[in-house]
Amino acid sequence: MTETVAGPHPLAPEWLRPLTDSAALEDKLFPADAHRDDQGRLVLGGVDVETLAAQHGTPLYVISEDDFRSRARAFVEAFSEAFAPETDVDVFYAGKAFLSTHAARWAAEEGLCVDTASGGELAVALAAEVEPARIGLHGNNKSDAEIVRALKAGIGRIIADSLDELARIDQLARSAGVTAPVMLRLTPGVHASTHEYIATAHEDQKFGLSLTPSSDADTDQENPYAGSPAWSAVEHALAAEHIELRGLHCHIGSQIFEPEGFEVAAAKLIGLLGRVRARHGVELPELDLGGGHGIAYTEADSPRHPRQIAQALAGAVRTACDARGSRCHGSPSSRAGRSSVLPG
Repeated sequence: MTETVAGPHPLAPEWLRPLTDSAALEDKLFPADAHRDDQGRLVLGGVDVETLAAQHGTPLYVISEDDFRSRARAFVEAFSEAFAPETDVDVFYAGKAFLSTHAARWAAEEGLCVDTASGGELAVALAAEVEPARIGLHGNNKSDAEIVRALKAGIGRIIADSLDELARIDQLARSAGVTAPVMLRLTPGVHASTHEYIATAHEDQKFGLSLTPSSDADTDQENPYAGSPAWSAVEHALAAEHIELRGLHCHIGSQIFEPEGFEVAAAKLIGLLGRVRARHGVELPELDLGGGHGIAYTEADSPRHPRQIAQALAGAVRTACDARGSRCHGSPSSRAGRSSVLPG
């Protein structure tokens, strides 16, 4: 059926195009294998939605496994190529996008790590038999029980948001007789090109440790980060007996289409890594430049290809390293999930 619309509706957003064919599918908004059959029915993963509804009832949430896997592979391949040969890369699927045992298993089988943000998400990833070393635990209000579960499971990274949480992780690891692999979540003061409600790296927000020194901190000409919560956390983590400080993490926001915010974040965090090396003689092995790469929620959105995203981020890291006369190495990682082109 074809429907012609004379002009935009006064209540419609400006980006919404008038319909000319109500049966047409917007390619950016559907899985790559979506199409209409000769009866006009929507087909996903080779099965029409009428059959799916008859089998499972409605409402029904349908994911194309083939499309999920192909997008996951595209990110892994793009980042591996962009950072080769000097750097190993981990790409994380954000469980908050959509997490079931099937989704977690698909992600892991295609080479992604899995990011969890609660005890429930961690339980799902473990139930899917994702290798614990390839799981990260986020959350700015983790319970002791969630931290203990992560420690006992042997997950690869616990991301600490505050000095208080860092102290609790150390205490709980001591009680469990283990060493906790920790990354510190920092707020680099980046105002990413996204909606203010999903920007997560500016100063006035609840996540992470600020790089800005407190107003009463003693100034240090050699270390602009001295006196900041981030620097205090680094020193506490390095001194803690039951914490292995793996590196630094940031997340500048979700639904980001432009690379500039990542460039600023890379420069600041690599600068801090250099100060840690100069002051403590410690080479932290990991840098996580997190943030959600934009997807097409609407026809007006134009996501970048994974290769464009990866090349831009690799370039930002190399530029920041070159500016400080250091060599890029270690293990950068990137996030991909609800705020990326992966489904969910």
